[in-house]
Amino acid sequence: MGEGKKRDYFLPVSILIAAILVSVSLIYSAGRDGTAGPKDTGAGVQQAGPENMKPVTADDHIRGSIDAEVTVVEYSDFECPYCREFHKTMEQVMTVYGSKVAWIYRHAAFHSKSSQEAEASECTASLGGNDAFWKFNDEIFRVTPSNDGLDLSQLPQIAAVSGVDKQAFNECMTSGKFTDKIQQETQDAINAGLKGTPYIIVTNQFGKQYVIPGAIPFSTPLSPGGPTTKQIIDQALANK
Repeated sequence: MGEGKKRDYFLPVSILIAAILVSVSLIYSAGRDGTAGPKDTGAGVQQAGPENMKPVTADDHIRGSIDAEVTVVEYSDFECPYCREFHKTMEQVMTVYGSKVAWIYRHAAFHSKSSQEAEASECTASLGGNDAFWKFNDEIFRVTPSNDGLDLSQLPQIAAVSGVDKQAFNECMTSGKFTDKIQQETQDAINAGLKGTPYIIVTNQFGKQYVIPGAIPFSTPLSPGGPTTKQIIDQALANK
């Protein structure tokens, strides 16, 4: 009888320990790529990967030319601290490579405030065009403390700094008309292999794809022998 009771007690304890280990591994996997990553959504994609990324079109938010030799599609979250870091890296990329590179911004909204911020960026774009979107993008990354630290009451002012009318902006925000778009882009990011933000897919003119799995600096590797963003873009340009 004593042995039976011990076995009965051991089984639930084993299950509990296994559950804790799984939870710890999920938390640990967040790492340098910012957010803890998406939940399993049961999306009907056989295997997530960059080949599932939706093609770049004129409807995207593009800095540079859609016909550039290399496109850099960034799935990003306005409240992700690593996304804020990588925003500076991409500004450096555009300065160094100029017309050779196009920067495409897509939403991967996981922080609690980032969906509203993404909505604000879309409202700004709808009212002021592509230039206004990028001004909003630059400004919000400049002012947010990240990790849901931005006071959302600042959004109308950020939109105004970007060149749009506050009243029209507020009306757009009330409508919620871009909610579905933001949710769809976030799901597209998961389908394309996102496990955390930022998630970046580089594609050259021959269709070859290269993944930048997080906020990798422009020219300084995160670890000895590791890649840099510059190295990956150079590889894409050389089709290596």
